[in-house]
Amino acid sequence: MTLVYLLAGEASGDVLGARLMAALRRRAPGLAFAGVGGERMAEQGLESLFPVRELSLMGLLEVLPNLRRLARRMDQAEADILARRPDLLVTIDAPSFTLRLAERVKPRGTRVVHYVAPQVWAWRPGRVRKIARRVDRILALLPFEAPFFETAGIPVSFVGHPVLEGGADTGDAARFRAAHGLGPAERPVLVMPGSRRTEVRRLIRIFGEALRLTAAAVPGLRPVVPLAGPVEAAVRAGTADWPVPPILVRTPAEKHDAYAAVARYGGAGLIKSGTSSLEMAVAGVPHVVAYKVNPVTAAIVRRLITVRFASLVNLLPEREVVPERIQEDCTPAALSAVLVGLLTRPEVAAAQRAGFAEVLAMLRPPEGLPSEAAAAAVLAELERAAVPA
Repeated sequence: MTLVYLLAGEASGDVLGARLMAALRRRAPGLAFAGVGGERMAEQGLESLFPVRELSLMGLLEVLPNLRRLARRMDQAEADILARRPDLLVTIDAPSFTLRLAERVKPRGTRVVHYVAPQVWAWRPGRVRKIARRVDRILALLPFEAPFFETAGIPVSFVGHPVLEGGADTGDAARFRAAHGLGPAERPVLVMPGSRRTEVRRLIRIFGEALRLTAAAVPGLRPVVPLAGPVEAAVRAGTADWPVPPILVRTPAEKHDAYAAVARYGGAGLIKSGTSSLEMAVAGVPHVVAYKVNPVTAAIVRRLITVRFASLVNLLPEREVVPERIQEDCTPAALSAVLVGLLTRPEVAAAQRAGFAEVLAMLRPPEGLPSEAAAAAVLAELERAAVPA
């Protein structure tokens, strides 16, 4: 039986891995899977070697205290791969862990496909040479990544961005209004402070104060905060003293209904930089992007960064579709100023929505859904691996 070993490094990779497994199973029912994943991949039948949450760390000062544990997990995964001898290893995002592991096992005969191109085009582009030694193919989410990596000799398949099949545009605004008693005069503001504890700790108070300032200028403001499993307790604690109690939503369906309500009823979003911003583009929610990291991490990254924008919504069209308030600019006053503009000036929100359409067109694969395109690329790589050199 053909064995595909999947290694996800965090929650977003778990979602990607689960969709990939489902798409692969539809095309090739006889495949077997092993590896490391989370709840979503477990739903597809994966028995994880260890909990994926142990790898979900971000920022230099967050990683350093966990280096010894990460090294043990690296050794464990390496031993498992070499013992199982899979036909293909698919590493998913989290390059600081997954590509180091690939470097260990590829010289031992393991063929490697990396899903989600490392953002070396954004900072330290010279690292692409190391990646070329660690992988046999990259599955890229963004159209401009293929020529960048192919120049370094790495085969690339552009498979489109998974946000397109995440359901962000499938919510029911009226259902959300009825379920949560949202009044006709209330203006919902979607607040997404992140999916990592470190992100929530740094942003939740800033976001709360920004909402307080905004509420003073925009009557009827009602915060809406989606909860993510690993950070639910931190979000509940961080929002407990907000002057306007937020609507907390937990399930994907509730979250998508919230998106629809914010888009339909003249709301806006206060969004942590990352894939969430692309979700807002899919859902049609005008928003401001915010982010803040440890000052030491920020100082190091700034010396290495080579792109103008933090958000893909801005990077793809190479212009500011959504305002970004990053690091020192991530203040309650600055965030509130943008929110007030989005909530009181319809032309500002309309301009963002026009930009969203341009961005989403760039994220679509040549045909089918992103997970289907990724599955086709993986199966093609398995066929290439089966052909004698």
